[in-house]
Amino acid sequence: MGSTGSGKTRLGRALASLMSVPFIELDAINWGPNWTMIGADRFQGLAAEAIARDAWVIDGNYGGQGIRDLVWARADTIIWLDYSLPLVLWRLLRRGVVRIRSREELWPGTGNRETIRDTFFSRESLFVWAVTSYGKRRKNYPRLLALPQYESATKLRFRTPREAEEWLEAQRQGALSRIHG
Repeated sequence: MGSTGSGKTRLGRALASLMSVPFIELDAINWGPNWTMIGADRFQGLAAEAIARDAWVIDGNYGGQGIRDLVWARADTIIWLDYSLPLVLWRLLRRGVVRIRSREELWPGTGNRETIRDTFFSRESLFVWAVTSYGKRRKNYPRLLALPQYESATKLRFRTPREAEEWLEAQRQGALSRIHG
């Protein structure tokens, strides 16, 4: 979990690859064609189906629709990318420019692509969302992570990309030592 643009998907994909487990991107489940959400019941059902496996890595911040409770209850580790707002905004800018230039379809079959207008000049802009949700997340996440129903999960809070990368590299080294043991 972490702010929009913090690198959740990148870290999640790398970790899933390292662990040889499925990677689940909640945005890919939730967003249908033309930027329409699929609906709370269907979203919850598809998320529950995705995490019914023995092992997985998932990314996303969906607190509503029961998704957070569903995912966190099954998670053995919860990682929070708690980066500074300027860094998050910089990463959003860089990612947005790349996606706009490449015309990358975000989730196959949806036709959803970032545009200059939507990315930079819309009320639904991810920049607006990042700024308005940033403080709430930083205030609420510690309280949520401390709830008794999640006490069995390991919680990791990375405040810089370097911390996250160093942790991921330690996981790689641990995996290599188990293989070559």
